[in-house]
Amino acid sequence: MLERMWNVKAIRLLATSLLAIAVVVSFNAHSAQALLSGTWSWPLSGQRSVLRHYEAPERFYAPGHRGIDLPAHLGQEVLAPADGVVHFVGHVINRDVISLQHGQYLSSFEPVSTELKVGDLVERGQVIGKVSTGPHCECLHMGARKNGNYLSPLALLATIPPAVLLPWDN
Repeated sequence: MLERMWNVKAIRLLATSLLAIAVVVSFNAHSAQALLSGTWSWPLSGQRSVLRHYEAPERFYAPGHRGIDLPAHLGQEVLAPADGVVHFVGHVINRDVISLQHGQYLSSFEPVSTELKVGDLVERGQVIGKVSTGPHCECLHMGARKNGNYLSPLALLATIPPAVLLPWDN
């Protein structure tokens, strides 16, 4: 009888410990995601909408849409989404491109003409260039990579304000 009671206590202790570990891991993963999402500011002023969303390719070189398209007009100012360093400025195929290094992240924008040079420091919200003409669309194409792997810029942009629960009124 005493041995059976010990086994029940051990099982309860084990179950409680596993539950606590699961809660801590879940909380930490959620907190890490919360810190990640919403850390970049929107690269255009005005309405925040997306014309075309990110479409992950099946393989690294396979077709896909490695970024998002934001409605923009010719000459509209493009803002740095976060502090960083100009990584690339140039003409790729038939459009002007600028990319910024933000630690392990890289943002890219096209078509954007700029006076900035590789190595220039930029601050969040600073004008980095203006939307120029390109064959892609009448939009700003924004890409994002982490350690060389493409991801949706929406995962980094401050897009949806956090929910706030209000008191219940009777």
